[in-house]
Amino acid sequence: MPSSIELTRLTKRYGGFVAVDDVSLTIEPGEFMTLLGPSGSGKTTTLNIIAGFVRQTSGELTLDGNPLGSTPAHKRDMGMVFQHYALFPHMTVAENIAFPLKQRKVPKSQRAELVEAALATVHLGEYGHRYPRELSGGQQQRVAVARAIVYNPRVLLMDEPLGALDKKLRDWLQLEIKRIHGELGTTFVYVTHDQDEALVLSDRIAVFNNGRIEQVGPADELYERPATLFVARFLGESTILRGDVSAGGLGVCARLVKAPGSLDGGPGALVVRPERLTVRQAEHEAQDGWNALPATVTGEIYLGSSRKLELKLPDGSPALVREQAGSLSDARRGDEVTLTWRVTDSVLLPDEPDVEAVLT
Repeated sequence: MPSSIELTRLTKRYGGFVAVDDVSLTIEPGEFMTLLGPSGSGKTTTLNIIAGFVRQTSGELTLDGNPLGSTPAHKRDMGMVFQHYALFPHMTVAENIAFPLKQRKVPKSQRAELVEAALATVHLGEYGHRYPRELSGGQQQRVAVARAIVYNPRVLLMDEPLGALDKKLRDWLQLEIKRIHGELGTTFVYVTHDQDEALVLSDRIAVFNNGRIEQVGPADELYERPATLFVARFLGESTILRGDVSAGGLGVCARLVKAPGSLDGGPGALVVRPERLTVRQAEHEAQDGWNALPATVTGEIYLGSSRKLELKLPDGSPALVREQAGSLSDARRGDEVTLTWRVTDSVLLPDEPDVEAVLT
């Protein structure tokens, strides 16, 4: 049966450095939860606390409501997949997968059947007799997954498992991991810094920053309705319009840009995703429920199924538009245009001037 995990005010300090800062998170049975964030944000340390490789300084961790406390890693009934496979080079694929069964004293008569089932799950049924050196990187990583699931753990932990692979293979293995999760129904906790990977795989995503969780939710919620400017900037591309909040909107480029919601004044940031923006002819007048700003096209990026337009607003701030193939505008580099978007397609947030420093 898949297990639930509860993190309650977890903190991990290394001397004066706080790696994990008062983190609380509930992971439901059978859920695919991704811990997403930049390097040093606390996501891997949190995973290592769950695994039992690191002991928290304070806070509580429970599995199915039972405190793990000082339970050692090998008694937590959790599988682990690392970025660099960690396969034994002197063992065959089948022997590598059977190793955790042997450690758990599973009778030899049962091991072959369990190994065969694990190999079938990762689509490597004919590779049991090979050695790791005879496999591609993607095949080795699938062996690592098979080894982690062969004893049917209550939780499967994955730490940047696709980070060492090329993009095409990584994209394919994302779908394989999603398939395996669907077949097993096991609780998955997955660490990555790759936003696209998180969007593809996850039931929910916890976005980490400076040791804390900024927001938790399904991918579409985080993308469409980010709670902070950091989440908006880290999860996907955005155009960020900055200005002072006033009644009904935001002062941008000497104009009032209408915004959904409200803030209590002060500096604000309006977030618009690139596919929500439309390029129109210069001097285009905004319709009811729409915003419009003048802009200059500064670059074009052809992506096959889409095209990105890079633009500059009158105050010098950048903007980004994504147009789908078949509905491209006539805009070209150097053109003066009008940038338009629905008021409801933007999110108004408090400005965070330090976000750029964190992300760069």
